[in-house]
Amino acid sequence: MKLLQKLFIKNKWKEERREEGFDTEKAQLVLAFCGKELLNDENISAISQEYPNAAVISATTAGEVFDDCMYESSISLTAIQLEKSEIKIQAGNISSCENSFELGASLMSQVEKKDLKYVMVLSDGNLINGSELVEGFRSANVSDVLITGGLAGDGDSFESTLVGVNGDIKEGNVVLIGFYGNNIKVGHGSVGGWESFGHERTITKAEKNVLFELDGKCALKLYKEYLGDYANELPSSALLFPLSISVEGDTVRNVRTILSIDEEKQSMTFAGNMPVGNKVRLMKANFDKLIDAVSGAAENALDISKTKPELAILISCVGRKLVLNERVEEELEKAKEIFGDEAFLTGFYSYGEISPMMERAKCELMNQTMTITTLTEI
Repeated sequence: MKLLQKLFIKNKWKEERREEGFDTEKAQLVLAFCGKELLNDENISAISQEYPNAAVISATTAGEVFDDCMYESSISLTAIQLEKSEIKIQAGNISSCENSFELGASLMSQVEKKDLKYVMVLSDGNLINGSELVEGFRSANVSDVLITGGLAGDGDSFESTLVGVNGDIKEGNVVLIGFYGNNIKVGHGSVGGWESFGHERTITKAEKNVLFELDGKCALKLYKEYLGDYANELPSSALLFPLSISVEGDTVRNVRTILSIDEEKQSMTFAGNMPVGNKVRLMKANFDKLIDAVSGAAENALDISKTKPELAILISCVGRKLVLNERVEEELEKAKEIFGDEAFLTGFYSYGEISPMMERAKCELMNQTMTITTLTEI
């Protein structure tokens, strides 16, 4: 694998790093994580001309990762030249299906399975129901191939997101990148670092990602009681107090970000489904634990791949960015410490992360996590 990374910021490109032997005409894949105002036909056309034989996959973000720094209103570009492996692209749009589950199942069923080792997903983060999309992937992933990725972002606006395949840049797009061959080694890790507090409660009334009742009581009222003075700062303060969710008997808990509240309906909308019968607990931010947890995700990826990564793709939640604020780059620096200076780091801040919770588990929609995927070609 040969790699090139460069950053577009303040109306010009800065080539930061190019491995010896990298050839722009031999690159098969370009990942372009973009500030929303920069993901347009003109910029993508210019990138495609520079890498004429590469699939240019792009997504808007809530912050772009370039090495161990976080940027806004930039393009973080990584061009990948595989020497012993192949990639194949499968893409679709939510407008072609009745729902996100059907889109996920359709796309995954169309992915060629022979010699498939890993699938990277980049999805719209606004029109797509991430939980249903992942369920669709799982239903068609008969070989239990590793799937990781994330949902595109739109800063802290939550208005619309874009995902592109070459010149096809649209809302509602979902792209699957299949990596093929025995020479590609993939690692993954996903951790949160949030602390639980309060009583565990059962979801008794919900509709997909909209929560109404816990233990038969108004969920929003209970939530406000827990928040105390922070309740006066809703909905922004909700980022400090997400909910963890688990199925009865399952020791692994996922975190769900609260996107909005509805005072009239007394409901709470989450960035993922809240199935009736599942258990939830309130979570709170501990800045040091959020940052330190990234080391765990990076080390898990190393343990799984059993090799130092050439490329690490970091997808972290917009909620973590807003909570950590000026300390946000510390979590990127933690990953860099584990992987070393030789590794190329890219990624973005997202509206949802897709990853298994542990090795050999099925992929899940995550919120408020740092999800890391490592790639090495041997």
